[in-house]
Amino acid sequence: MCGIAGLVRRSDEQAQADQVHRMCQTIVHRGPDDEGIYARGPVGLGMRRLSIIDLSGGHQPIHNEDQSVWVVFNGEIYNFLELRSELEALGHKFYTHSDTEMIVHLYEEMGAECFTKLRGMFAVALYDERKKSLLLGRDRLGKKPLYYAEHQGRLYFGSEIKTILAVAPELAEVDPAGLLEFFYFGYILDPLSSFKKIRKLPAGHWVEFKNGSLGTPQQYWDVPAYGTYQPASEEQCLQRLEAELDEAVRIRMIADVPLGALLSGGVDSSLVVALMARHSSSPVKTFSIGFNSERFSEAEHARKVAQKFATDHHELVVEADIEQTIHYLTGMLEEPFGDSSMIPTYHVCRMARQHVTVALSGDGGDELFAGYERYSVGLNRRGFDRVPRWLGRAYRDHVHGLVPAGAYGRNLLWNSSLPPGERYLDSLTYLPGLDRERGLFSPEFAEAAARLPHPLTQGSAWHDRGPATDPLSRMQYLDTKAYLNGDILVKVDRMSMATSLEMRSPLLDHKFVEFAASLTPDWKYRGGSRKYILKKLAERVGVPPEVIYRKKQGFALPLEDWMRQGLKNDLLDILMEPRTTQRGYFRPAAVRRLVEEHTSGRRAHTGAVWCLLMFELWHRNFLEAHGYNPQPEGMPFIRPDENGVFSRSKDQAERETVAGGRV
Repeated sequence: MCGIAGLVRRSDEQAQADQVHRMCQTIVHRGPDDEGIYARGPVGLGMRRLSIIDLSGGHQPIHNEDQSVWVVFNGEIYNFLELRSELEALGHKFYTHSDTEMIVHLYEEMGAECFTKLRGMFAVALYDERKKSLLLGRDRLGKKPLYYAEHQGRLYFGSEIKTILAVAPELAEVDPAGLLEFFYFGYILDPLSSFKKIRKLPAGHWVEFKNGSLGTPQQYWDVPAYGTYQPASEEQCLQRLEAELDEAVRIRMIADVPLGALLSGGVDSSLVVALMARHSSSPVKTFSIGFNSERFSEAEHARKVAQKFATDHHELVVEADIEQTIHYLTGMLEEPFGDSSMIPTYHVCRMARQHVTVALSGDGGDELFAGYERYSVGLNRRGFDRVPRWLGRAYRDHVHGLVPAGAYGRNLLWNSSLPPGERYLDSLTYLPGLDRERGLFSPEFAEAAARLPHPLTQGSAWHDRGPATDPLSRMQYLDTKAYLNGDILVKVDRMSMATSLEMRSPLLDHKFVEFAASLTPDWKYRGGSRKYILKKLAERVGVPPEVIYRKKQGFALPLEDWMRQGLKNDLLDILMEPRTTQRGYFRPAAVRRLVEEHTSGRRAHTGAVWCLLMFELWHRNFLEAHGYNPQPEGMPFIRPDENGVFSRSKDQAERETVAGGRV
């Protein structure tokens, strides 16, 4: 596991090794063991390495026999020994035992199609000296990040945005379209980022930079058609499911360093631990997080699983005093990120790293096997499909604005007026500034945002035009493309890499994903029971029934309680400070009402208030702390003051305070 970075300058320029070194220094946490740099002509490639396989011989960048092709690589390829044997039979010579070198020779045989052969997680940069081209590729589900920017005939890329900003700080122009997506979802969808000129390479895509020009990203994989396979019996289904998942777990246990598992006490991670125990000659090391609030803590259930499979178990209780952690994480992340479960994820990764270098997790089970409660809600709201489209539009355009903010049932009325894809997406939003929560935003921001692409457009297209025909599969496909990719995998990658821990997700093995998608919906959702067949498999391998069939909790903080106690004074007051209210994004009075309703217990706005806090702390701890000037084009009301703090002018702030009083 590594972090990668690099650049391609114009043909008449020379790439400097110290530039690549500066890029790599920003991601030492991703690879504390080693650094490697290639700088020749206009091209510079760099990597930071966390040694997992071939500890002594896997130094990157790695080249082919005549040193005409060079690669830097972040990830793990689980079928590399099989591919290596095939390549050796074709005459290729290897000088290391690493999975990285195999990619170079596979590229020589297949070009960009080489990514279709890789089974694992990866972000790859390949430079071909003969073609004078740089090829970037990302794994199928988006487990490993890859950002890039084309600017003035040059290309920059890296595992994190900060690698690019280290040598091109002028690219730190905030993208209002990315921010709008964050307000809606709490994360930013591919291909956007928080910065206008920096993009994410979408999962399952590659792109080539050649002759000073960047091509269009090309898709090489997508989830196949849903619901194409109906097993003859439950036993047949279980046998196939067990074989597929057992192989995905087994191949992820290959490592030359200590290995363990994150055990939440839910079905997915418990199932992974059960299968790991089959293949381990010693007790599996497991790690769990707990809270003092029993409503949120799953530690007891994790402990039962650990006892059942005789693991070497470790626990940590996370307290409400998390202010230092929040400031650290919001200073490390280059994009605002609203998933509060990043905090327990960070703490459990940090604990695990004290004992192991690699850990397996249960991520992906909810998306693949319909584990989220929102799937039940979405299916139950299918009756709203009968609302004529024209009537729904009329309500949203002419009636909704007259319903008082905070009125009970207001959000449901809006939701019921939407077509199916938008209805499902709307149920997942926090601060939809162009829609039902537009009154929270300042008139200037609302006016500027109205000119941007609507954040629901891409997700609605995934829902309506994806490889699925039934309502459940459409929601699952949308979550795989958006929530899994933009939230879950971002959280897992950033929090694990912040502690130099490699995370592996057997349930997201692409072959297992393809099998899960092929199952007809009744194997996933049956009689109101979510994850039906996966729970049956958990029974089959010995997971305790009281763990399998308890109410789903999710990996989340007791935020609602904490916000009304310690966090109220420690952090939430930040949202009321002039430094925050004068930025120009929000109506101060509307924010004040939202926070007061929540902290008083009158209404629960946990997700929305948390997103507001994460957005402000990202401004302070990342943008301002690094001296970046956001000034998004089209939003000229955001300016730095004499102290470098970004806020609105005094007269604008005064006008907004008056306007806010009418909310």
